[in-house]
Amino acid sequence: MTPVHFAQVAPALLHGFLLYAGMVIVIGPQNLFVLRQGLDRRYLFVTALLCTVADLFLIAVSVSGLGAAVAANPVVATVATLAGVVFLSCCGMRALRAAWGRRGMVASEPGQTAALTLKGTALAALGFTFLNPAAYVDTLLAVGTASGQYPLDERLIFGAGAVLAAGIWFFALTYGASRLTHLFHHPRAWQSLDVVSGCVMLGMAGVLCASQLA
Repeated sequence: MTPVHFAQVAPALLHGFLLYAGMVIVIGPQNLFVLRQGLDRRYLFVTALLCTVADLFLIAVSVSGLGAAVAANPVVATVATLAGVVFLSCCGMRALRAAWGRRGMVASEPGQTAALTLKGTALAALGFTFLNPAAYVDTLLAVGTASGQYPLDERLIFGAGAVLAAGIWFFALTYGASRLTHLFHHPRAWQSLDVVSGCVMLGMAGVLCASQLA
């Protein structure tokens, strides 16, 4: 690619990167899961890679022009919302149950916590992406709409910028959190994280359920 060509596509690349970075850095169920995996120091690469690949899929669908059609389908929207409510409710209850189970613990090491298996990690990483309706709002609507202002070739560059932002964030969060494990030797720290995670997930499930009923 010549410098002239790069100068032409650089605005689309930067636009996609900044737009998605602003959305993916928001604390939500997916980021709390990634943070927890990093603190547990388990399957770091798998966690970051699967979250990135899952977001890549949604971004690709969005910039291809299919995002608006999928998002406009009421049946798809309803099924995704209900599945998200069930998934987030189960994860939220699991986190609160884990927080309750930490009462009376004297010490907490990463290896002593109830960690997910490799299969469980993969399913959770995909679930926190594809069963989270907020992810569809971020990608199918926001990214799809923003990329629509560009011609096809620049739209792909826009999507590449968004994927780059997702990859940098998930790998930085996963491996960055693994460096902070020493702050979580005390069970109170893990208990607080579990409570926050549980409340966020249950709160989001409640909002989704209310919006569906409305």
